[in-house]
Amino acid sequence: MIMANNLLRQFSLHAEEYEKKAVEVLRSGWYVLGNEVTSFENEWATYIGAKYCVGLASGLDALWISFRLLEIKEGDEVIVSANAYIACVMGITMNGATPVFVEPDRYDNIDAEKIEAAVTPRTKAILAVHLYGQACDMTKIIDIARRHHLEVVEDCAQSHGNRWQGKIVGTFGRVGCFSFYPTKGCGAFGDAGCIVTDDEDLAKKFRVFRNYGSEKKYHNTVVGCNSRLDELQAGLLRVKLAHMDELNAERNRIADRYLEGITNPRVNLPQMWPGADSTWHQFVIHTALRDELQEYLTARGIGTMIHYPIPPHLSEAYRYLGHQRGDFPIAERYADEVLSLPMYNGMTKDEQDEVIHAVNKFSPADDL
Repeated sequence: MIMANNLLRQFSLHAEEYEKKAVEVLRSGWYVLGNEVTSFENEWATYIGAKYCVGLASGLDALWISFRLLEIKEGDEVIVSANAYIACVMGITMNGATPVFVEPDRYDNIDAEKIEAAVTPRTKAILAVHLYGQACDMTKIIDIARRHHLEVVEDCAQSHGNRWQGKIVGTFGRVGCFSFYPTKGCGAFGDAGCIVTDDEDLAKKFRVFRNYGSEKKYHNTVVGCNSRLDELQAGLLRVKLAHMDELNAERNRIADRYLEGITNPRVNLPQMWPGADSTWHQFVIHTALRDELQEYLTARGIGTMIHYPIPPHLSEAYRYLGHQRGDFPIAERYADEVLSLPMYNGMTKDEQDEVIHAVNKFSPADDL
């Protein structure tokens, strides 16, 4: 069986280092907001190319707290891709703001050419979601934001270290939000997240807000929350961060083999913007025969996943927004045709070849 994602493989690559760090943290006697968190924040900021990093409990916390601290609230609108993961939209609506959906482009990210038409007097921000490890067109997005005086928040949950025109994503907007969920490029061993920013005052607000609104113990200046990256996860993330370049390089090699080897005309391979790269969080193909192909691969012991089968505007959670099927036909078509092939560190060449061979051999029943 070839799994869609095998987290044990990645752990095994550097198991001794992870285990050593875990014991070191456990024996330190300090488990919340200590030296490991401070060290990881400094190292992650340096890696991304930002001035400040603030560790949080999850990627969703990074999003909703960002909009909260940017004072985006009820009556305000935030532009977001119609095919984004629903957590991206939750970061907006948890503050009472309204998501305004824009169709994706052929690179599976928000179509920057369609953003300006969605701007209204109520628009306060653009949420740029770098989906699957691919970068959005940040040149166009930043230009629109500057001309319309909008905030830009980047969701980099699936894009740890990839670049747009040579600059690492997460450093274009006011805030870059990261998830360290275990499946991510720099995944933790539980839930974890952070934000990065070049705004010193904003970074300070995050540090206060994540700790019950307290800068000094028992002196609460705002109504905050409990969203603290813990010492154990921070320590383990430091180990993984030290290997990030090699981990990303390996995923690129796997993607290159897929891109070169998969030749089935029924399958549309992922594309990248010229001048951009990818960290290949997922290798997402498009096919009108998605369900048939998934069943075919499953029968041959090859796991796949669908990211994502229901676009946010059609989810039960957002029925109150009043959208119907047909409102965003491109996003809806993508939801019916995307399929993520196995992609994980530690995947063998034999496993890759098996996936490539199976995809190439696939043909619908009516072709027989």
